[in-house]
Parts: sequence; structure tokens; C-alpha cells
Amino acid sequence: MMDEYRDEAGAGDDPALAFERLRGEVALLRRAVEGMTGAREAIDIPDYEPTLERTEKVLGLLVRQIDAVRNSPAMTLTPENMEGRLNASVADATRELQHQVQSAKSTMAAATHDLQDMVASARRKDEQNRLLSIAAASGLVAGLALCALMAGPIARLAPAHWLWPERMAARIVNEPTPWDAGAYLMARASPPSWEAIVAAANLVKHNRETIETCREAAAKAKKTARCTITVKPAE
Repeated sequence: MMDEYRDEAGAGDDPALAFERLRGEVALLRRAVEGMTGAREAIDIPDYEPTLERTEKVLGLLVRQIDAVRNSPAMTLTPENMEGRLNASVADATRELQHQVQSAKSTMAAATHDLQDMVASARRKDEQNRLLSIAAASGLVAGLALCALMAGPIARLAPAHWLWPERMAARIVNEPTPWDAGAYLMARASPPSWEAIVAAANLVKHNRETIETCREAAAKAKKTARCTITVKPAE
């Protein structure tokens, strides 16, 4: 209704009419206030004290939480501060990563150096072993050559009844006795001469008794004696 009064007042310019309408609005407001007062007296108002106490506790807790949030470092951060802290954190992480990478590189370099030393040591050891093998072989060859050169003079300096040269010859030609070694050497040196020696030995062997009788007769007569011997055909 007040809106209707305002609309009508805006429509005309008569002061008396406007004042009368204002009196109506004031009377309307007065009646409304009186009605509200009477309604309040008629209403049975409950006891809100327990509810207010609980509400006060909740509000106190909310105030403390709000103060904690307000006083936290995060609430003091500005975009500039946050950017600075973020950059500092990134820089710290980068430095730590670089330190770890450098440490890993140093460890890898040390391991590589140790491995190279081991390989070089193994190569030096192999080279030393090769040189030792060459030296040992050279020493063995030199020793054998020296023994071959000095064996003869040393054997000849020994007493004759030791038969060192003969025994050496038998070992060299792989014969069991010096006699066999001599036969082997004569057969290899001159086969025709060796065959003649063998034939003469067989002739004496087959006519041993006749030759002995003839030798005794020649000794008694003190002159040459003739003997008849038997010659077997060659086998």
C-alpha cells in the first residue's frame, strides 16, 4: 500500500493531497508497530540460553581457527613471496641434483680409473710372463748348447775307465751299451766296411777250433802254418 501511495504522490503536484497521503502512511506504520507489539506480548518466548552457550562455544572455536589460519605463514605469502620461495626451492633442488650428478661422475671416473689400472696391470703381468717365458726358453737353449759344447771336453777329462765318452755316445744314438753304439756308428759311417767286419767275424766264429789249432802249430814251429777253413755261403 505504501508503494501505491508513492506512485500516486509521484503522479500529482498538489501539496495538500501529498500531505494527506503522508499522514495515511504514518498512520499505517503506527498501526503496524502496535500490532507487532501486541503480537510480541501474546507470544511465549522460549529460553534460548543453552542454545546461545553452544553457539558461543562454536563461535569461539571458529574464532581460534580463523586466527590460526590468519597467523599461519601461508596467509602472509604474496604472489611475489611465493614465486621467490618456489624459485629458491627449485634452485636448492637443482643444486642437490647437480651435486649428486657430480658425485656419480666422480664415482664413475674413479671406477673407470681403477678398471684401467687393473687392465694395465694385467697387461703388464702378461708381458712379464711372456718375457719370463722367453728368458726361460732362451736360458734352456743356451744351457743345452753349452752342455753340448762342453760335454765332450768334460767327458774326455774324466778317467778312461769311466767310459764317459762311450756312455755319452750310447745315450746319443739310443743304444743300451757302448758296444752296440759302436756297431751302430760303424754301420752308419761305412756300410761296406761294416759288412766286411761282420763277414770276418762270422768266418772266425765258424772256424774257431781250426784257427786255434793252426795258431798253436804256428807257435810251436815258430813259422807260418797253413790251415784249411770252411767258408759257409752267405745267407
